[in-house]
Amino acid sequence: MNSTALPLIQLAEQFARLPGIGMKTAQRLAYHIMTISDDDAKAFADAILTAHSTVRECSVCCNLTEKDICPVCAEDRRDKSVICVVESPKDVAAFERTNEYDGVYHVLHGLISPMDGVTPDMLRVKQLLARVGSGVREVIMATDPTVEGEATAMYISKLIKPLGVKVTRLAFGLPVGGTLEFADEVTLFKALENRSEI
Repeated sequence: MNSTALPLIQLAEQFARLPGIGMKTAQRLAYHIMTISDDDAKAFADAILTAHSTVRECSVCCNLTEKDICPVCAEDRRDKSVICVVESPKDVAAFERTNEYDGVYHVLHGLISPMDGVTPDMLRVKQLLARVGSGVREVIMATDPTVEGEATAMYISKLIKPLGVKVTRLAFGLPVGGTLEFADEVTLFKALENRSEI
């Protein structure tokens, strides 16, 4: 019989439902929660409830925001004629950290994956197509170089190209500081294919 209190087991099970959290890590987190003060535990729970009830999708790009329109879409200096299409809000955060991209985004909230039952109509593709008609000159497909990412990029590309809009794909290849001997064949092929003049 398990000697751990049932509420602690339930808390660990909830942590384990989060992506990337295994049961051992979930148990560690649950035990840690038991060591914090009541005020800190309440603040943690309140932060979860507040985020869940106030954060929603931007009405333009589908990124997560507290307002109707996210800060990127609301920013006047952004080039709204270039849309970078990404899988999830965390991808927007990754691009924003570079401080190099001045266009706008569109978040799909997933990738086409028939094996997982994810079809195009479950993604924010209709919202993207509605945006493309209004002065957009380029759509950058920035999905991961996986089977699902490539399938999603190709599917969306086939819908957008007939509209006379340029569709590009992120270049993939060797990471900065990487070593050739440890690169897999697909990465090396992409590095060769996407080579540029110096």
